Amino acid sequence: MPVATLASVKGVDIGRVAETGAAMLLANTYHLHLRPGEQAVDRAGGLARFMGWTGPTLTDSGGYQVFSLAQQVKVTDRGAAFRSHLDGSAIDLTPESAVAIQERIGADVAMQLDHVIGLPSPRSQVAEAMERSLAWAERCLAARRRPDQAMFGIVQGGLEADLRAASARHLCSLPFEGYAVGGLSVGEGPEAMAAALAATMPHLPADKPRYLMGVGKPEDIINAVSVGIDMFDCVLPTRCGRNALLYTFSGTLRLRNACYAGDESPIEEGCPCPACKHSRGYLRHLFLAGEMLGPVLASIHNLTFYQRLVSRLRESILAGCFAETRKTLLADQGVMSRQEACGPTD
Repeated sequence: MPVATLASVKGVDIGRVAETGAAMLLANTYHLHLRPGEQAVDRAGGLARFMGWTGPTLTDSGGYQVFSLAQQVKVTDRGAAFRSHLDGSAIDLTPESAVAIQERIGADVAMQLDHVIGLPSPRSQVAEAMERSLAWAERCLAARRRPDQAMFGIVQGGLEADLRAASARHLCSLPFEGYAVGGLSVGEGPEAMAAALAATMPHLPADKPRYLMGVGKPEDIINAVSVGIDMFDCVLPTRCGRNALLYTFSGTLRLRNACYAGDESPIEEGCPCPACKHSRGYLRHLFLAGEMLGPVLASIHNLTFYQRLVSRLRESILAGCFAETRKTLLADQGVMSRQEACGPTD
């Protein structure tokens, strides 16, 4: 899912987002509550209509943003009291209010409110946040009023395998329509993420969607699919695009590097995106000249690459050759990552 935090995928209009092959978008409860407010989104006909999108949508509950952005946060069993990062106004986010806001926004999938903490953290703090998230999960379900909106529970437990397993087992006893793995991509390395998934996935049902939140790099997605993850969201395609880092099936390209000056080849042969109708040298020129078209085209390319990647993974699963495809994709990403610093950067 491309990330449309404020009902907008940064730098890319909604028609171009659809052309990348994206089928579902993610927006954020915390940000939309602050601006323009869930009432405005509701008056516009709900999230999808508000931004001109015709596919399904999902809203994160805001728990991560309370962890990462808010000021003067105080988390208790009741909820999270904090100050807005925009104007310092006091906000009280509880499981009940998080559900009410998401129902008013009108996303097709809502997420439970969870307690997110940084990693690594002491086991006592991880256990407390996990138990609080489970209690909040039950309160979110009890607060539901819209039968047409699905809700996903979120597994927590940090890097503690037994806590991850306990969280997953408890959530699966509750009537969620899908399950997410949260609390990762907050400072742990890829090995730690893999261990957390290994502890979690055996306890999540294969007949419901399984969603890894906020992840990630192409290799993270490839490896997570191998253990049964179905859904992803990540800001990397557009964030990296704005910073001249482009993803390809041969690895990453840093367009500001001098070796791309005069390079007449496209970013990637066979890619249907509008960026690949231009040369690497031209796109590099746009970045060095400060032209806004550079970040826009690079973002579109990265969004297209991610959709092509997951499409290739789906096709390999259906064809019964996922293991071979995974090995090839990872090898190609690894070879290029060692070569990406191909020259001095201007």
